[in-house]
Amino acid sequence: MNVPVSQANRQFSTLSFDPELTPGACNAVNVCLRIQPSEKVTVITDEATREIAASLIRELENVGAPYRAWVLEDLAPRPLIDLPREILDDLETSQVSIFAVQAQTNELRSRMRMMDVVNRRRIRHAHMVNINRQIMLEGMRADFLKVDRISTKVVETVRRARQVKARTPAGTDLTADLSTEYRWIKTSGIISPDKWGNLPGGEVFTTPGEVNGTFVIDGVVGDWLCAKFGSLRANPLTIHIKGNRLTEAHSANRELENNFWGYTHTDENSDRVGEFAIGTNIELKDVIGQILQDEKYPGVHIAFGNPYGAHTGAQWFSSTHIDVVGRNFDIWVDGEPIMRNGQFLLEA
Repeated sequence: MNVPVSQANRQFSTLSFDPELTPGACNAVNVCLRIQPSEKVTVITDEATREIAASLIRELENVGAPYRAWVLEDLAPRPLIDLPREILDDLETSQVSIFAVQAQTNELRSRMRMMDVVNRRRIRHAHMVNINRQIMLEGMRADFLKVDRISTKVVETVRRARQVKARTPAGTDLTADLSTEYRWIKTSGIISPDKWGNLPGGEVFTTPGEVNGTFVIDGVVGDWLCAKFGSLRANPLTIHIKGNRLTEAHSANRELENNFWGYTHTDENSDRVGEFAIGTNIELKDVIGQILQDEKYPGVHIAFGNPYGAHTGAQWFSSTHIDVVGRNFDIWVDGEPIMRNGQFLLEA
């Protein structure tokens, strides 16, 4: 395949990077995406993530796959109002894509435009929003074949279930009633045309029928709030959910409380639980304050807003999506324990 060599391609091809990034980059290209020399790849990055992008591109060059690299700031000012047309057009000609950038406020809409193309064309897509050096050296070095095995066991268990209960020592007490109308999705880090995946991978998720209870978020919150507030171990955010809707949010950190409440009231479904998930990356040892990795930490996490209906089957929509993560879960599926104090009782 003859792909035009862009200025960005030339820059990345010669850009030096820390060799410690190589194992994670190799994992992404060769294990998670299984890129072949005959496949064209679209690489989307930004100024802040250039070094990591360079490590990924080096692996593409080692494979021999043609690629086109794009730096967001070369095409449009940040935060993005929309995804640049040049990138959307390039995605139309690719079999694989990698999105390695740092999130900025109010850019979710531009990412949704990208995912519309990814879903329609069944592109094997690696979503690496807020990827950083620590994640490349930790989560991206996981044995994703092992993560896939435990993810398969978990998803097979919950697909038969009617209810999941979750509790933590911090005070989480949550019940999710499941609906047969919605599908469970496995994103273990092994990415297929059926479902794009975050990297590092390791979760199974669905749109719940209804969630009720209390969630003490002593881990992390998602989207742009993650970079602002990091780990919430010292100042948790306690939320209450009734009938699948957020009803209360309280924290000693009033700025966190207000920012979260504002985000989850952006549109009519921003306060609705759109995702109920179980993290399955058993190689992660703790929450680090980075949502890209932390939502894969073993335990329950939920998200308010967009339910990823193209995959789960949910018929409603929201322009927002924000994950919340806790620590040290006990989990019961239809009354049977599958996790105790953050450790799976299932064998990988």
